[in-house]
Amino acid sequence: MDFRLTDEQQMIQAAAREFAQNEIAPVAAKFDISGEFPVETIRQAGELGFMGIEIPEEYGGAALDSISFVLVIEEISAACAAHGVIVSVNNTLYGVPLLEFGTAAQKEQYLTPVASGQVNGAYALTEPQSGSDAAAMRSRAELAADGSHYLINAKKSWITSGPVARYLVLFAKTDVEAKGSRGISAFIIDTEQEGFQRGKTEPKLGIRASATCEIELTDYRCPVENRLGEEGQGFPLAMKVLDAGRVGIAAQALGIAQAAYDAALSYSRERHAFGAPIGSFQTIQNKIADMKTRIEAARLLVYKAAWHKMQARQSGARNALNGSIAKLFASETAMFVANEALQIHGGMGYSKELPLERYYRDAKITEIYEGTSEIQRMVIGRSETGLR
Repeated sequence: MDFRLTDEQQMIQAAAREFAQNEIAPVAAKFDISGEFPVETIRQAGELGFMGIEIPEEYGGAALDSISFVLVIEEISAACAAHGVIVSVNNTLYGVPLLEFGTAAQKEQYLTPVASGQVNGAYALTEPQSGSDAAAMRSRAELAADGSHYLINAKKSWITSGPVARYLVLFAKTDVEAKGSRGISAFIIDTEQEGFQRGKTEPKLGIRASATCEIELTDYRCPVENRLGEEGQGFPLAMKVLDAGRVGIAAQALGIAQAAYDAALSYSRERHAFGAPIGSFQTIQNKIADMKTRIEAARLLVYKAAWHKMQARQSGARNALNGSIAKLFASETAMFVANEALQIHGGMGYSKELPLERYYRDAKITEIYEGTSEIQRMVIGRSETGLR
């Protein structure tokens, strides 16, 4: 069993760290306060190949592996979790369905510009009344009598990069009589086409520079050639895509945890109380030990999930179990470490003068989106017991 990164992976990691620390970290607080989308740094990420990490070069990507993907997300998220999720969504929730289920023509037209960083992509599954219960969606796509297009009426919520995305992968019911998750299909949506409208940008607790909004489609004419995959196969497609997305969010959580830990470790060495560095006190050392242990365990789970993601792509299988385990543990580790790091900083940790409070706010969302911790436990439990 070899845990060493390859030379190429180490180079990618170093390049991502240099970019994140030199270009993103200095502006992270500014964008967190303003809530503006970081157009310039995301454009730079595209130029470095980070917006299409696993996408083949012929479609504008960097043609790297899944380990490289999580390394990039981890490093970017350590500098700014909002940047991390923007990059992750572009790669996984938008890039994966186009890469694995798109036709050659769809990839050329809709994947290449997104993977190369020219424009952004997004994923529209959640609706105001259906979050974890995605199968309860009310969005409808009706095939025209002549079979040339679908007429889509839909309202989706919590769309990451929604305010800026040029293209979306959207899910809607094509068979309203079908029960449960059956009868759902996936579509490629051009946001510049008539019938598409964006709602207000959500004022979020954390990852504030990651623009999020509701979208609404009213009698939107979607060409039949823009259906992604077969009609009625949208839900399995959505779940397989989320398997990949959860690996990205796990890496994001890992980056947040590492940043919070690094800050706490440095502070424990520099801050003196009662005539000694606070890091010399057993209480602080216990916190440091617990934080370090959980981060290292999370890192192994994230890298393992990334490795299994590569194997699943080759075999066509799902990577649900490993992705869920990694996301569950890494997200709860991020929350734990951010809380402990803030506590070590005391009153200064509660101040906006330091990034600890941002790490704390950013960590929480990793336990919620792309499947809550409760959903991850359900996936793991069902996989282990074989019962539903």
